[in-house]
Formats: sequence, structure tokens, C-alpha cells
Amino acid sequence: MSKYIFVTGGVVSSVGKGIATASIGKILKSGGLQVSVIKLDPYLNVDPGTMSPFQHGEVFVTGDGSETDLDLGHYERFIDIDLTKSSNVTSGQIYSDVISRERRGEFLGGTIQSVPHVTDAIKAKMLNLADESKADVIIVEVGGTVGDIEGLPFLEAIRQMRNEVGKDNVFYIHLTYLPYIATTGELKTKPTQHSVRELRSIGIQPDAIICRSEQEFDDSIKTKIAVHCDVAKNSVISAPTLESVYEVPLMLYEEGLSDIIADAFSIQEFHWDIEYWEKFVRLIKAPKNIIKVGIVGKYVDLHDAYISVKEALLHAGFFHEYDIDVVWINSEEIDSNNVDYHLSNLSGIVVPGGFGYRGVEGMIETVKYARENNIPYFGLCLGMQVMVIEAARNLLRKPRANSTEFETDTPDPVIDLMIEQRDIKDLGGTMRLGIYECMLLENTKVSEFYGVESIFERHRHRFEFNNDYKASLSEVGLVASGQSPDGMLVEVMELQGHPFMIGTQYHPEFLSRPDSPHPLFREFVGAAIKTMLHGSQHEMELESLG
Repeated sequence: MSKYIFVTGGVVSSVGKGIATASIGKILKSGGLQVSVIKLDPYLNVDPGTMSPFQHGEVFVTGDGSETDLDLGHYERFIDIDLTKSSNVTSGQIYSDVISRERRGEFLGGTIQSVPHVTDAIKAKMLNLADESKADVIIVEVGGTVGDIEGLPFLEAIRQMRNEVGKDNVFYIHLTYLPYIATTGELKTKPTQHSVRELRSIGIQPDAIICRSEQEFDDSIKTKIAVHCDVAKNSVISAPTLESVYEVPLMLYEEGLSDIIADAFSIQEFHWDIEYWEKFVRLIKAPKNIIKVGIVGKYVDLHDAYISVKEALLHAGFFHEYDIDVVWINSEEIDSNNVDYHLSNLSGIVVPGGFGYRGVEGMIETVKYARENNIPYFGLCLGMQVMVIEAARNLLRKPRANSTEFETDTPDPVIDLMIEQRDIKDLGGTMRLGIYECMLLENTKVSEFYGVESIFERHRHRFEFNNDYKASLSEVGLVASGQSPDGMLVEVMELQGHPFMIGTQYHPEFLSRPDSPHPLFREFVGAAIKTMLHGSQHEMELESLG
């Protein structure tokens, strides 16, 4: 039978529950256990697919085409596993399922209640994941904080799991925040005490408490929390803010959390050989040369909207032993008059995905600047589409070229709605989602970078390249270097003769890992480093001439 670790949060949200969950998974998998993870999100949306990035951050797409919470990206990156739709459960999914079953008469006329019907549906999701994955340990993160009204059915469900699978197969971890009061110079434990009291009032006694804080704390704080929250002192885990999130597994391991879990589950001979990860973290923290890469998008005020893009860039930087200074640039602020001001100090530019017309003209100006100035450019989804629009306008001399997403009556619809999307009215879960095969054209940069003939990448889009313009764009150097196996869908465009100007209709950022960067991000950062070094050499030559 699978073991279950439940991670709840208290005091405040957004203090790293997802990173802690991913880190626990990293430790357990590295110790030889098979691990899977599930996120329980209390919001009533069926999934985050139709939610604004400003509300929810990035939508992470799994291989099977599920639009999920961004925490699944943390899980996949840290643990190096591929998750499915079974790993993200929302209140919207649960209530939709229960109501549909009631309409079909499956409850035989009974009264439908939160307990047991809703809680049974939640438990079924967790038990089904265990059956599907055959994992030794299922880690369950409960979104939100203890005390949230919408989260109560989830907390009740995980309480019931103790009797469902046996108390020896369940371990509860509570993550709380210790606020620092500057006037007295103290870390305060009272919010944690109240949070745990709230948790215990619904029948859950934490087996371990992870305490987030802005600085480390001494044993007296641990003793106080242990006494008031009825946990062993060694089960109070210090989790101060660290330089890199990739240090968190080491910190939790060194605090003894894995040993506590192994003892609770009677796991024999559990040992994580941490030397490799310690070496990797030392590489991350070591002083390195810095390279500036701009992310030009419409959601840059909320960095979580592009979190997988940022992490993929950092992974590539680790590979080249460079630190990436990510410069966030709002595409709405860019025009032909100020584009040099915004972009001239960058060694590489990424335009990520997005929807809607806002900020698109600034992205097109960005593409033009990168093309004319030989700055490495990497376009992701919408970033590929604006790359095509720019080439059509300025290389094919079609000034009104556009996407029908932005201008329905454009005379040159170089980007158009996919045929299978034209009669769809519902927005949620209806795009081209998940993994699809792409065939790479020989003697192109992408075929060289991947080193294979075909690849499988994750998608999330409704609009596509219009094949009517493939031949004319190829004549001016913009080549379709990756296509679907039937040749109907263009997946990759690249500009010949440019140091690096590649756009992908898919989202390669979802497949990047800390110690195994995605090939396109790896090569993009490599090209950006060459650009920076060439620029530095040129400046030195000018100074010597002066």
C-alpha cells in the first residue's frame, strides 16, 4: 500500500508550500522510493486554464494535456517526473463530478452532502493516483491555508484518509510562517500556535512542522513550538529564506525531515546520496560571470506568469556556468522610438506565450530589433507568432500582416485559427494541449541542437502558422524547420543566417530540468554568451584604437 504525506499551510499563503512539497519528493525519490504528487486546489474553477495570469500565475501543461497549477512545474522540475491530469484536483472538478453523478441517479435518490459525498470524491482522486502510479509515497499538497472556508472539504478528506489507509501509512506536515517583529527583534511563534490549533480542531495533528522565516532560529524557538503544538522537538524544521530554491532539499534533509518520515513509515535503509546535489548547489551559488537576458511580455509585473521560462533560463545558465540576470520588460512600453533604450544592453531576448492583442505591437518591434541587430531571439508560442508577423511585414513588405486573433479582417493572416478550433465556443480545456510529435528539417539549427529527427513537446495554443505563407517566407530566410508528421502544422520557425532566431509553437520550458536544461534554452543561452563576449571584445578594440 502507498504511503501518504499531506502538506498543509497556515498563517499566510505563498511562503513556499509548493517548493517544500517538491523538495520532499526530491529527497524521497533520490533515496530510492517511487514518488508521485497531487495538488488539491480549493478554488471553484475546473482548472486554471481560463484564469488570468495576474490571478493565478503560469498555467503548467502536463504531457496528457491538462492545464494545471504552476506548482506541478515545481514538482516535475525537482523530482524529475512527468505528471498527469490526476495530479491536479480542484473544487470545481470535484463538485462537477458529484453533481453529474447525482443527475445520472447514481446516488439512488439520497441527499447529497459535503460529507460523505464530496469528501469521498476527493479521497477517490488520491487513491486512484496511488493505483495509477504504483508509487511508494504519494505527496499531497493542500492549497490555501487552514481556516479557509473553501478548503474545509479537502482538510476533512485528508483527515479521513488516516482511517482509510491506516494511521501507519499517513504523515501530516504543516508549513507555517514565523513573522519577525523588527521593533523587538523577535520571531513570533503565536501565529503558528493558532494555525496548529485550528488544524487540530478539525482532527489533524501534525507529525512535523516546517517553519518558514526570514532568518534561522535557535533551539529555544523549536522547544516552544514543540511544547505548544504537541510535536517532537526534532520534528520542528527550520526553513529560513535561502539564496536558491534548489537548496531547499538539502536544508530539509540536513534538518532530519527524511529520517523522521522514514521512521514513521518504517522504511528500512533509506539513504539519499546527497553529494551530487550538494555539488550542483555549490555550482549554482558559486560566483560566476553574468549575462543579461530580457523577457519581453505582457505579464512581467507578475513573474510567476513566466516562472517555467525563468527557471529554464537559469538551468541553461547553470550548464554554461553563468548567472542569468533576467530583465523583465513590459511589451506595452516598447515602440519604435524607444526600443533601443529597452533592449540595447541585452545579450539575448525571449518573448514568451500569451493571449490577446495587448502588448503585441511592442513584441513585434522587439523581434525587428533582435533581427536587425543580430541579438539572439527565442520566441515561445506567441513569441513565434509575432516573429512570423514581423517577417511578413518587413521582409515580405506586407504592412498589414497579422494574426486573426488580433485583426479578423487582416489581408494577410499569416497566423490563423486552427481549423479544428473554429466551431468551439467553450474556452476551458479546448486548445491544442499536451504532447505532440514534431519532425525536424535536416540541416537546420533545431535539428543540430536536438540531435534527433523527431521530438515530442507540450503545446497550449489555438492559433497556428498559415501554410499559405510558408514558401514566400522561406524565400526571405524564415524557414519552417519543424512540422507535425503530416506536414499540416508548423511547429518551429528559424531565421537563416542569424546567430539564433528561433520560434516554437510549443512550450519547451515545461521540459527543462535543473541539471538537464532543455536543448533550445541551452543553445540560446550559449548564443547569448557569444554575443556578449563578442560585444566586450569589440568595445576593448575600440578603446585600444582610441
